[in-house]
Amino acid sequence: MIERADINSVLMQMRTIKSQVQSASSEMPLSTPTEMNGIKATDRTAFGDILKNAVDGVNSTQADAKKMAVAYEQGDPSVDLPQVMIAAEKASVSFQAMTQVRNRLVSAYEDIMKMPI
Repeated sequence: MIERADINSVLMQMRTIKSQVQSASSEMPLSTPTEMNGIKATDRTAFGDILKNAVDGVNSTQADAKKMAVAYEQGDPSVDLPQVMIAAEKASVSFQAMTQVRNRLVSAYEDIMKMPI
């Protein structure tokens, strides 16, 4: 049951990021001449920041799982084996999700590069 709660929290984080991206794109006015197809240079930075925050989140999840595993291996009485296993699985799921997002981005980039001008 605890694992299900962790998966749900990861899904909630992904949904929150998705809603942030959608709300940022829906609030963009299309009237300024410096925009190209509704995208300003600052919006590219915002996407990069969102992506960087997501990667940093995955990195911190993996680091926390590693710290818990090391603490358990050293015999820390405050760390239980189920906690270590849950943290490791959470890190694994978040890394797999990030890998899938990266694969989709690379695929989209390749599709764009193959388009005739």
